Amino acid sequence: MTFALSLAAISPAALAADGTGRLGLSPAPASTEFVQQRTQFQLHTLLTEQRHPRTWNLSEVAAHDPAQALSQLFSVDEDVARAFAALADDPQRMARLHAASAAVQRALRDGHRIYFYGTGSTGRLAETLESGVWRPFWKRLQADPAWPRVAAALPAGLGERVRGEITGGDRALISSLEGFEDLQLIGALQMRDDGISADDVVFAVTEGGETSAVIGTALAAADERGAGTDRVWFVYNNPDEVLRPFERSRRVLDDARIHKIALPTGPQAITGSTRMQATTTSLYALGLVLEDALRALLLPQLDAADARRLGLDSKDTLESRLRGFAGLQRSVAASAPQLAQWTVREAQAYAGGHHATYLAGQALMPVFVDVTERAPTFRLAPLDRTDTTPPASWIRVWAPVATPQAAWDALLHRPFHGLDAAQYRPQFEQKVDDPALRATALRSLERAGAEQQALYDLSWSPGNRERLPPQAGDLGVLLRYAGEPMDALARQWWQAFGDAGAGRLTVTVGHGAASGDAGKALDGMPRDIALELPQGNDPLGLDRTLALKMLLNAHSTAVMARLGRTVGNTMTAVQPGNLKLIGRATYLIQSHVNAVLDGKRWRAQHGATDLLGYAEANAVLYEAIDQRARLPEAAQLPEVELAIVAVLERLDSGRPLDWAGAAQLLRAKGLNGYLRERT
Repeated sequence: MTFALSLAAISPAALAADGTGRLGLSPAPASTEFVQQRTQFQLHTLLTEQRHPRTWNLSEVAAHDPAQALSQLFSVDEDVARAFAALADDPQRMARLHAASAAVQRALRDGHRIYFYGTGSTGRLAETLESGVWRPFWKRLQADPAWPRVAAALPAGLGERVRGEITGGDRALISSLEGFEDLQLIGALQMRDDGISADDVVFAVTEGGETSAVIGTALAAADERGAGTDRVWFVYNNPDEVLRPFERSRRVLDDARIHKIALPTGPQAITGSTRMQATTTSLYALGLVLEDALRALLLPQLDAADARRLGLDSKDTLESRLRGFAGLQRSVAASAPQLAQWTVREAQAYAGGHHATYLAGQALMPVFVDVTERAPTFRLAPLDRTDTTPPASWIRVWAPVATPQAAWDALLHRPFHGLDAAQYRPQFEQKVDDPALRATALRSLERAGAEQQALYDLSWSPGNRERLPPQAGDLGVLLRYAGEPMDALARQWWQAFGDAGAGRLTVTVGHGAASGDAGKALDGMPRDIALELPQGNDPLGLDRTLALKMLLNAHSTAVMARLGRTVGNTMTAVQPGNLKLIGRATYLIQSHVNAVLDGKRWRAQHGATDLLGYAEANAVLYEAIDQRARLPEAAQLPEVELAIVAVLERLDSGRPLDWAGAAQLLRAKGLNGYLRERT
């Protein structure tokens, strides 16, 4: 199926067609409501939801040549480099980034705050800017000889004045809290809860440009500040023209009180997986805004030696740093051959029923983010709670500290923040009109409080050592930045995995990563992956953070593709747990079925067959959701994959939809194998 045909198959005409009669299926009321009334969540026309031609056959390549699969994935990051080069060459668009930097500078000089807010991947982006970038810099600066002069010249508490927030609070870092992202109300409530005032600068970040909670944040911030300020910014990764059909997006785009930073990069390496290129783009661009503001604030207070030591240089500009991303991307892409060994070994561990454990100190935030984002992307169990029996997650991520509290401190560099149900519940009950959405949000609220922190242990604690000891067949991965020292607990962890007969390897990222051999420094094991980065100023550690993010995104995606968790470059294991994902799941059913119906083999056997309409695909999705819940044979199978097989078998044989038969075929062949036989 060509890229153009994929788009044609979801045209407005296809949306309007309702031919469910040929499937022998009457649409459920919920399906009829979604198709007719939830058009604002039918987002398959967005550029970020399209299939990227470079990774079209990813699952097939990953099964046979993991290094080539990694190269395919890294090649899509070239789109980001090109987008940044074009941005740097466009004075009009650059003026917006410079204005954002100026707004940040003024707010910080005046003792105000910078607030980044996002949902899902962009929420983790927001918390990375605070806890993975901003706070560690100020901790380092406070230990630097230049600190007394800086502290005397600038307002107190600058290290506390950047706040990153995810929809649902810090518990949502672990896994999504359904219902929240569909509420504009929650963005305004969290902003108030976080103590953000009208003098603070707000960046509302959404990859798609349509997330309700983020839009609610931008609109509420604009209402508080009024016209004529530079304190509300909307950051997104789709072109304006594809967002305008959606009323909530159009409302923000047309609001003159809200400044826009559009960062479109195109389709993602995995269809709709905006944790990849879209989040890379926004994280780097907003990180550079902070870096630019930092140079303006600190350079006047520093002598040349201080500035050099801290990585600050007046010759660096937003434009030069954007252009420099291309070199960073090339360095990461060059790691594919050595990275492939890790991809193969981790996939083997999972296939054998074993586990992977990642240990990270300074690199904890980007490692944690990639690990937690695997669960919704590939339909995996989220990180286990301390009371999960038996453990369900394939992977653990730990910090080299001895207590759960110390691990959260290492991740966030501030207290854990949950949502107070007493504050949010009355608002949900009174102001959320949709009964189903209200009920879902209230259920999620029960799992969003501060007490949730105690349920997760991210440390190399005695409890975790007893509950989740390393075993033969497991894989332990030590991830570090270049120059990061090895403490006693990290060495103890490494030794424990060796003593248990588990596999081990080290991953080192940064300038100087290739000049030493971390594995040999530990015990002589030649297992290292060393990602050497170009030398240059990187005061906030943005380059190494983004490099590790891109490396982990590609690695985890290649692992899952190798295990059959993708079909081509699509997330057919997607869990349709909110309105946006129901729309994505519908599109995936439609596009994969139509690829078969339009293929040579099908045409030779059946002649021309009408393509599956959107309403048909949605009706069969809702039926698959129901059948999966009722049929033992369908338990644990993804609804999208079950629906694709059931529809194709029905259209091929003319017999009624056979869900048990579809489940049997899916378990026997997997969707990749089934579709290979069909095409």
